[in-house]
Amino acid sequence: MTPSTHTSGTNTLLTQAPAVLNIGIDGFNESISQHGGQVEHLPWRPPGNADPLLAWNLARLMDDARITAANAEACKRIIQSRPMWEDIAMRADGVWPEMKNTRLLLHAGPPVAWDAMCGPMHGAMVGAVLYEGWAKTPEQAQKMLARGDIEFAQCHDFGAVGPMTGIISASMPLIQVRDATHGNVAYTNINEGIGRCLRFGANGPDVLQKLKWFEEVLAPVLQAAVRHNVDKTGGIDLKAIQSQALLMGDEVHSRNAASTALFFMALAVPLAAEHKGLTQNQIHQSLDFVAKTSQFFLNYSMASCKAIMDAAHGVPFSSVVTATARNGTETGLRISGLGQQWFTARSDLPQGLFFPGFKQEDACPDIGDSAITETAGLGGCSFAASPALTLLAGGSVSDAVRYSLEMYEITVTKNPALSLPALDFEGAPCGIDVRKVLDTGIRPVVTTGIAHKQAGVGQIGAGIVRVPMACYAKALDAMATQFLND
Repeated sequence: MTPSTHTSGTNTLLTQAPAVLNIGIDGFNESISQHGGQVEHLPWRPPGNADPLLAWNLARLMDDARITAANAEACKRIIQSRPMWEDIAMRADGVWPEMKNTRLLLHAGPPVAWDAMCGPMHGAMVGAVLYEGWAKTPEQAQKMLARGDIEFAQCHDFGAVGPMTGIISASMPLIQVRDATHGNVAYTNINEGIGRCLRFGANGPDVLQKLKWFEEVLAPVLQAAVRHNVDKTGGIDLKAIQSQALLMGDEVHSRNAASTALFFMALAVPLAAEHKGLTQNQIHQSLDFVAKTSQFFLNYSMASCKAIMDAAHGVPFSSVVTATARNGTETGLRISGLGQQWFTARSDLPQGLFFPGFKQEDACPDIGDSAITETAGLGGCSFAASPALTLLAGGSVSDAVRYSLEMYEITVTKNPALSLPALDFEGAPCGIDVRKVLDTGIRPVVTTGIAHKQAGVGQIGAGIVRVPMACYAKALDAMATQFLND
């Protein structure tokens, strides 16, 4: 290199704005951009969450042939599952006899004590106590709950899931879904629509009146429709609806416009037949409610995914996540090879777009069992299928594609039954692997509604949230203790 060439290159470097690739910590990014530079940030972090012992255990577990075989089996069960809506159970205490003998409420997420519950969970608990007639006023209900007169348990421990607060009480009708391949059954409640809802913590007379209408009108109509199908086809194939909806713009968690329309079609024909005990007005009211509730299929999608993931649970040595659940305070995971233990950490605040009049400070930490959809490969894993969702959740279509591509990095395989058109019809990510999350530093993306932190206000926005890394770190510690000492 001649002196003149060297001088010219130096002058160019000193006079032009820098273009920088920043890896890891993002603290330098702002100063570069403020001075006219271009910066591309690569969000890298050391394997094992930067914990030397965790990284060592991760390295020992990464090539474990027992885990590889177990994960292949767990994913085989996911892919081969066939969740069918087979019935409406008219009362929860008819499904779970223990509800007849005690005042028991089921809630979303991992275990949480009354004093640690978020505002919407408190409000929904009060509403359920009033709905069951255990108290006459909200004040009386709150005192009963605070004294411990009401028992709490997790929906997941009863083979169930619930959106947002996820409250299920004895009198509530339940959607019943059976995995026709493996035989396990999952349950959930019925979607209330938007506005003032129990799942967001509202508990006024209007909320309770709607729940009573579910008991008296909607549930019997839904039961008649599905039983008509059970007699002919064994029920309504929910996985088929989910698969088709991915081709029509849903990711079947936060957006269910297409899946609800497909579900409506499945209801309408059997309800055109004669049904003893049902009036034409009841059928009309029910179809009208479903048609006007674009998220109606969400609860069906959740129960479908619960049935799928329960079939994959209990595979010895598997590191596949089979449940992701949030209670508005903590997020918890269950792992296929680690039994019923929850691995928990404080929930993050969802990030996204807020409805007019609301802001980030109003948001409740992430809440609900609906992340079971991501666990089964839908939602954030299939974000690329739903460009319309980016208008509500913020970001761009390229962001949606990027999220799905990221999820391939932390999953075991692809599910050929769930095709993503924007990714050349590749199968959706299948089988979130605890090891891969900690090896890459990529946390699973969840598409989610954003609830107000106060009871009863309702949904105030939509966006995304990442599952806390500490959940996976705790799970890997348990894997090391159990698997490496065998």
